[in-house]
Amino acid sequence: MHATDLHDGWSLEATGGPVPEAVSGRSVPATVPGTTHTDLLAADLIPDPYIGLNETAVAWMHRARWRYERELVVAPAEPDERVDLVFEGLDTVATVSLGGQVLGHTANQHRTFRFDVRESAASSGGARMPLTVDFASALESAEAEVARIGARPAAYDYPLGMVRKMACSFGWDWGPDLQTAGIWRPVRLERWRTARLASVRPLVTVTDALDAAQVQVHADLERSGLGASNEPIVVRARLARPNGEVIEGVATAAPGTSSAVVVIDVPEPELWWPVGYGEPALHDLEVEIGTKGAGSPVLDQWRRRIGLRSVRVDTSDDEVGTAFVLAVNATPVFVKGANWIPDDHLLTRITRVQLSRRIGQALGANLNLLRVWGGGIYESEEFYELCDEAGIMVWQDFLLACAAYPEEEPHRSEFEAEAREHVARLTAHPSLVLWNGGNENLWGFMDWGWQEELQGRTWGHYYYTELFPAIVAELAPTTPYADGSPYSPRAALDVIHPNDPDHGTHHQWEVWNRIDYTQYRNEIPRFCSEFGFQGPPAWQTMERAMTGADGLVATKNDPVWLLHQKADDGNGKLDRGLAPHLGVPDDFVDWHWATQLNQARAVAHALTHYRSWWPRTAGAIVWQLNDCWPVTSWAAVDGDEIVKPLWWAMRSSFADRLLTVQTRPDPATGEPVPVLAAVNDAGSPWSGEVRLRRESLGGAVLAETSLVLEVPPRSVQLLGLPPELGTPDVRAAEVLVAEASLGAGATSGSAALVREVHCWAPDIELTLHPDAATVDVEAVSDGYRVTVVAARGLVKDLILFVDRLDPDATVDQALVTLPAGASTTIHVRSAVSGLEAALATAPVLRTANDLARARAGTERPAMV
Repeated sequence: MHATDLHDGWSLEATGGPVPEAVSGRSVPATVPGTTHTDLLAADLIPDPYIGLNETAVAWMHRARWRYERELVVAPAEPDERVDLVFEGLDTVATVSLGGQVLGHTANQHRTFRFDVRESAASSGGARMPLTVDFASALESAEAEVARIGARPAAYDYPLGMVRKMACSFGWDWGPDLQTAGIWRPVRLERWRTARLASVRPLVTVTDALDAAQVQVHADLERSGLGASNEPIVVRARLARPNGEVIEGVATAAPGTSSAVVVIDVPEPELWWPVGYGEPALHDLEVEIGTKGAGSPVLDQWRRRIGLRSVRVDTSDDEVGTAFVLAVNATPVFVKGANWIPDDHLLTRITRVQLSRRIGQALGANLNLLRVWGGGIYESEEFYELCDEAGIMVWQDFLLACAAYPEEEPHRSEFEAEAREHVARLTAHPSLVLWNGGNENLWGFMDWGWQEELQGRTWGHYYYTELFPAIVAELAPTTPYADGSPYSPRAALDVIHPNDPDHGTHHQWEVWNRIDYTQYRNEIPRFCSEFGFQGPPAWQTMERAMTGADGLVATKNDPVWLLHQKADDGNGKLDRGLAPHLGVPDDFVDWHWATQLNQARAVAHALTHYRSWWPRTAGAIVWQLNDCWPVTSWAAVDGDEIVKPLWWAMRSSFADRLLTVQTRPDPATGEPVPVLAAVNDAGSPWSGEVRLRRESLGGAVLAETSLVLEVPPRSVQLLGLPPELGTPDVRAAEVLVAEASLGAGATSGSAALVREVHCWAPDIELTLHPDAATVDVEAVSDGYRVTVVAARGLVKDLILFVDRLDPDATVDQALVTLPAGASTTIHVRSAVSGLEAALATAPVLRTANDLARARAGTERPAMV
């Protein structure tokens, strides 16, 4: 196998559609992999669509047509040689031609396409030939399919289910509507003889006792059909263990066959574990093929790092309903997850370094799983490799989201080819622990009016219940499959609703859309795979990308703000979410802080509830970790990679050890009573005592006690609260403080002290002192040390927005709540000098107490 990348020498020009005069007739250099947007940006022919109102300025590109072109010299093939032109990704509706001859047509962004170019090479005689890729409008192609087979319902106005293109390319309630086009993944010329490795699928099994593993290396071959291609093909595999030992195996594909299986047995294996459960041990696996003759050349080879692990999902029935518990190496895991969208809407700008930063932020938020959502893409090898290395599990959706998808041809064949390619491609990654049929399509069929609109037309049910599970069972039988998210296992749609919280996976979107976030605790889902709350991006991000006509940050009713707020009635929902908790500040700077804080609190309210119900609730996947552009959204990390307060709330709520005040039914009366839940997700017991006190906001102790803490590994202990601790005298003037030592064995959590500060009333009722904190800032060698003391009473949700001062600055903690008299020191890392004064006051240093001043004007509430 000899491969030559074809990434240089490309040009781009528009060939049709509503192309502006500045672009029409222009040929510009093209970067491959790339897109029309990135090339026109580089040529300064379009404005940055992420800035201001520019998204609307490039809407003409939705219906434009394009040509990529370069010259190519292909030497004629030898008699026994194949010559293939390989495109790993074409976005989306394309015609590929070489030397004026059409090689083929494509209509699927998510597939690799391979063209035999021996005939073109022979006719050219080795002369230069034009290689062209002509792209039609994906939108117009989808509209033509609607006219051909009838419309299908979707969550958005575009017919996004009618073309195999990244669904969110058409816009989403957090993303821009750009509808990219281009050669978005690598392209190369391959010359090979006899046979090549079409795919390698290492299927791993581990014994129940975890004392032995087996790797079955399935090598799928393509034979050239030329010369000696029908002779036996020898497949050799070498597995290098972390300790340096190499285990080899060999198998032979007999003449006329196209596969072989090499079996490698591994005694006493070093297993791959998710973060928090052990080390994610990886093994180097090399596979090569050749013919049987002595000294025969290597025809093709494949290398990956694999992990030895078993995974299953327990969907057994119990007294509540149907479980959904992920187990790795026979160990049940509480999933601490976030949903993942493409990290840049302009996909070809995403780098391994960028992905590494984002995986690092996932680890920093104490996540152990990312769900690759079905409206995006099958991610690059780099993404899965980084997850393998970090011990981050991956839940992989098939790419169908919020729409009915036709089952007619050619759609059915495209779905099958796409699914087969990526199931085979991703089998090597130990991080991939679940294949999922799609996002919200089963739910949409039941509840969103689809059945009436469809009038019996196909909508994708075959894919979720027959095609995808069959492909996973054939190609990756060691990886579990779920029909969709949400879904209820083993139940017909008309028997148990797919979004029933008692059965399987659940999406909770009543909160945010219609009801207050306190209602999260009115249900106990078996596994919540989507929920979330909106908040704006960091201030520095808004200064860069969201400024109004006056050059200042756009406020919430400015057209720029509204273009970067894609949610239906998004601002209204933000204000209605604020009102019962923090109030709705008139000042935009205060409003920005309040909405970010409310987002963090809403998600934390859900997370602590879900974790307190382990193992009945076995996972929580927050919507969402990341953004793809500057926008008000549900993300914890904004489009400029700056963590929002939500990230800090996830970090604390997902820590190994957690104290949280919850309610449970009183055994005698059935009425809800407060309890303290001690959550221990570490692999060792959490023992000691928890100290509790009820005190005024000003620090006067009203009652106190200690309770014995004895929480087994991976367990929750519920501690009843004595009446004098659990019931306040004055709801608006008291807090309950619970404190315990972190103890040994925890791998996450930044403080040696685990603290819960529980208020019985919302902030709008609390008599918070607006200036409860004293602040001292000291310059140190790598930045600043900021010491805050709750000198005048309770300080809630202390944070430093250092991005306002230095885009590269970081802090080591945030959203810190201090009971009266307590203190904390925040380490600010920054190379910028002279920030002492700014770090000590708003708008950099913020607390929830600040908003008490905003609600009261200049009048300060009395302290109790």
